[in-house]
Amino acid sequence: MLHQTKGIALHATKYSETSSVVKIYTELFGLQPYLVKGTRKQHARMKPGLFQPLTLLDLVVYHKEKTSLQTLKEAHYSHPYQSIPFDIRKSSVALFINELIYKTIHEEEPHPELFSFLYDSCLHLDSTTENLALFHLVFSLHLTRYLGCMPQMNFSERTPIFNLREGTFQGAVPEHRDYLDAETSKIMHQLLVTPENETASVHISVKTRDALLEAILVYYRLHVAGFREIQSHHVLHTVLG
Repeated sequence: MLHQTKGIALHATKYSETSSVVKIYTELFGLQPYLVKGTRKQHARMKPGLFQPLTLLDLVVYHKEKTSLQTLKEAHYSHPYQSIPFDIRKSSVALFINELIYKTIHEEEPHPELFSFLYDSCLHLDSTTENLALFHLVFSLHLTRYLGCMPQMNFSERTPIFNLREGTFQGAVPEHRDYLDAETSKIMHQLLVTPENETASVHISVKTRDALLEAILVYYRLHVAGFREIQSHHVLHTVLG
């Protein structure tokens, strides 16, 4: 049966000499693998560039329940990016976001709120001109809400230390190393309560920013089942620094 849906391209692999399999997070069906026939031909109707990581798409798809590989009939740009491909900082952030999504979201079922969050975040990354250095941090923290592991919002003067293992702020330093000091914990809480489009007033040092990103990835390893090592964040340390 044919369906129209929006989607976000995440990963493409070669399937045959002329075809590819593309992992796409869709509005109607969650994460799905699609067979794209003829995409590797010289005069392909849907060229490989259409499925670059984090591309926003309008799709016409064949969908069958309990099928491991769906078929893509049509794909068109939903929003051609105006700045991400031409700004090395934005393209680096986009690469990180794409890898984070690909390694955390595996559900083959619809999640409209999550899809809207991801889609709107991509649009905002393309349009923003402010405080890009914090975008990936805010995105990573806000994504935990939809993954079911959002930190407790109990930061206060009495609970200034964030325990990465427990996902909560507490009064004393825990008996392990997976925690943030009071200063970094305060910044983390500030980013948790700050919308993506309102980070202009938040200012942190490069050292603290890099340390917080490493801590957030530790948090993901502790709380997201099957989370695999992220590689693209190393580029961010250089490009955004």
